[in-house]
Amino acid sequence: MDGGNEGSPLLRSQTTVNLSRSGEAVADLTGKVHQLPCCIKYNGPTSVSDYFKPKCSGMEVDGLTLEETYFRGRKLHGTTVPLPDGYSGFILGKKSSEKKTNTETPDCWEANAKFQNVTVWNHDSLPSNDDAFLRTFHWFAVAKAVSGVGLDLHITELTPQFVWQDYSFGSLARFLDNCLAQRGMLRTYTDE
Repeated sequence: MDGGNEGSPLLRSQTTVNLSRSGEAVADLTGKVHQLPCCIKYNGPTSVSDYFKPKCSGMEVDGLTLEETYFRGRKLHGTTVPLPDGYSGFILGKKSSEKKTNTETPDCWEANAKFQNVTVWNHDSLPSNDDAFLRTFHWFAVAKAVSGVGLDLHITELTPQFVWQDYSFGSLARFLDNCLAQRGMLRTYTDE
């Protein structure tokens, strides 16, 4: 790099993510993380367990055990999927800093909780292996197989961002499919 972008704020910004809390145990939310097919414009405490009561539907599709529940009067179908082997999900919160004196202080995030699976809910269709959210998990195995340790470490570094940023998983799946297509490795999904 010849230094053409040295003044860019992007190059000067720094973000730190601390996944261990100085000897404190982080809460384990395995079995309590849900991906809902809607946007909820509220961020605060609520008594979720009083109103959101998933139960097994007794059905299985594509090898996925289905659950059902209602959210604001709408029936949802979901399935709980484990994160890929070797990966964990984290719920991150901005770390409060007593000494924030200048604007160049890095953003610091810390793990408030961790999880090993997520329940993905659909409103208009039954969950299947063709769902965009579920297809994103294929990327971890593909990245490791295609590029070895280098890209795998890069993906590991991105994993916390994958959890706390508000991604559209459909667009992420399209991005990953495009990456695979460029390498001639696009996986096709059929009904067979």
